[in-house]
Amino acid sequence: METNKIYHGNCIEKLKEIEANNVDLIYFDPPFFTQRKHSLTNKDNSKTYEFDDKYNSIQEYLELIENVLQESKRVLKKTGSVFLHCDKTASHNIRVVMDKVFGRENFQSEIVWSYKRWSNAKKGLLNAHQVIFFYSKTLDFKFNTLYTDYSATTNLDQILQDRERDENGKSVYKKDKNGNVILGKEKKGVPLSDVWEIPYLNPKAKERTGYPTQKPVLLLNQILNIVTDVGDLVVDPFCGSGTTCVSAKYLKRQFIGIDISKDAVGLANSRLEEMIISESNLLNKGTSEYQEKTEKELAILQNINAFPVQRNSGIDGFLKEHFEGIPVPVKIQGEYETIEDAIEKLEKASYGKNYKMKILIQTRETGISQLFGFESDVIIMKSLELQTKELLKINNEDITRILQNGGLSARY
Repeated sequence: METNKIYHGNCIEKLKEIEANNVDLIYFDPPFFTQRKHSLTNKDNSKTYEFDDKYNSIQEYLELIENVLQESKRVLKKTGSVFLHCDKTASHNIRVVMDKVFGRENFQSEIVWSYKRWSNAKKGLLNAHQVIFFYSKTLDFKFNTLYTDYSATTNLDQILQDRERDENGKSVYKKDKNGNVILGKEKKGVPLSDVWEIPYLNPKAKERTGYPTQKPVLLLNQILNIVTDVGDLVVDPFCGSGTTCVSAKYLKRQFIGIDISKDAVGLANSRLEEMIISESNLLNKGTSEYQEKTEKELAILQNINAFPVQRNSGIDGFLKEHFEGIPVPVKIQGEYETIEDAIEKLEKASYGKNYKMKILIQTRETGISQLFGFESDVIIMKSLELQTKELLKINNEDITRILQNGGLSARY
């Protein structure tokens, strides 16, 4: 079967046309056994998309799921995986079927997709999550570990220090013969968990098509990044509006989409032409529940690829990349801080840690006093905002000289 195409037809019959042991990922978001017809109209009311989610019995529904899973297993490589998207309606039944087809030993994760939803008058708890079952074909499955930033409550400066057990079995900081704390290995962040807070598509999002149950591309991007690489083949037997195929094209994977609805196939093909993907302010900015950093400070740290550190007046962040195997602390000059005060706070927070590089981000036009009380090897980098202000005050000849010297930065 030709790749990078959307096929119209029965998914089980179309899966049979795919060569065995040839697919890296099967993702599908089948009907949820809601026992009703789903209908939604697009933004300009020019088109209504529908699909029927009614079955004579739960047994009939589960037979469909099992048949799709059997064909999915056949076409998957031994390193391949299947991700099945469902909700509370039949997830407990589906899990049993997946154990039957793929084996309990190949169950990898029950992913909870959590999101904020509007309130309703229905009695009971507000439904604000769906489930994605992750099974591998064998235990030799492909997996790419993704990392997220540390929680705002994490004492990152402590995590970057080595620990050992003392004679009483208590965990203590490891120190060298001179009594200095030994700094740990480079950290990439926290491995991605099985609870994903990815926003539901905003009703006004450009990405939204009007197709019922449309999922955000950001959700599929995360799945594809976990178990596939560039060039791998992704198949969606219930492709609907084509979100999986859009994600695959965006991430440079090959894809095959299948749907029984001609309207869905047409919509999916049009999305592949337009490639509209909405960003999420929540994912870009993160939560602010425990954050003490201002948006400006967080933006500075993000621009230099640094983890933020909360509740530490002398260190605002650490570069994600270590220098000569040692963490690099970063301090941002405060609104009312002199350069000298900022350097002193960074030096005090770094005392006994043997950092080989320490960085201060200068945010205001203040020089360093000749009466500065002690020597420091802190590297001072001017913020982009400060550099821009200075550029606006100088002539073209000065700009040429600065560019030849590698930009506006100084070391004291």
